[in-house]
Amino acid sequence: MRLPFKTVDVFTGTRFQGNPLAVVLDAGSLSAAQMQSIAREFNYSETAFVCPPQDLHNTAEVRIFTPTIEVPFAGHPNIGTAFVLASFPEYADRDVLHFEERAGLVATRIIRDQQGVVRTELTAPQPLSVSLKFEANTIADCLGLDPTDICVECHSPVIASVGLPFVIAEVRSRAALANATPNAVAFARCVPSDRADAIYIYTRDVAPKDGQGVNLSARMFAPGDGLPEDPATGSATAAAVVLAGLAGAKFPCNGPVRVAQGVDMRRPCLLEVVVDMQTSDDPIVRLGGRCVDVMEGTIKL
Repeated sequence: MRLPFKTVDVFTGTRFQGNPLAVVLDAGSLSAAQMQSIAREFNYSETAFVCPPQDLHNTAEVRIFTPTIEVPFAGHPNIGTAFVLASFPEYADRDVLHFEERAGLVATRIIRDQQGVVRTELTAPQPLSVSLKFEANTIADCLGLDPTDICVECHSPVIASVGLPFVIAEVRSRAALANATPNAVAFARCVPSDRADAIYIYTRDVAPKDGQGVNLSARMFAPGDGLPEDPATGSATAAAVVLAGLAGAKFPCNGPVRVAQGVDMRRPCLLEVVVDMQTSDDPIVRLGGRCVDVMEGTIKL
């Protein structure tokens, strides 16, 4: 058996920056074990597998694997998969693609100009949910920081999700963000917990190196998931922005919240989040960014 694949760099317009993603096409005949083996072979933070939809009104079923586990939803696999599919003739007239995922139905919008796809944007499949809280010193121990580096004025460190749960904490300074280094022993005491196995930290104290017009800078660590650090974490970013906004953080009234991630890894990414507070009691969260194609080939099984 031979299966086609493409790789893209997500949340960037520059090759070899952003967050790399492998998209395996025509994957409906694969078992979960085969998908896991392929994801381990690519060894990216995630690999997406495009399968036939269960409901023919939808575009595809998309299954997402890290090198060690399947996850119900993730940001950059949706952004990248939509970008890849939008390049095919059969989707040339589609403005919205619908992906069936474990967390629910994910709508991805395609924005084009005369040259092709400019960016893609997803709507989070679930409203924000918040569960366990953590003490500042617990998160500080996990990341090799001082407890005073953890900012609790806006919100405590908590598990939050719009489809995939993360421990989310705000740090007080850009220096603290840069100095964060996972402590494996402390990390293992903290997560996994309530389905969260990663810690996402962000700061409003952005630096010039984060880029022009950036509102937050962030990092994400998941050493127990075979992912020491992720260049861009769309699902966590979307949850963090709505969490902080509901807690009183001041963001632009017009336009997206712009979040830099991967800068300290030399894989700079720019993620844009829009939180629509007007349409329902639960804010609708949209996450978008640019992509660039990198490689394509065939997997032999």
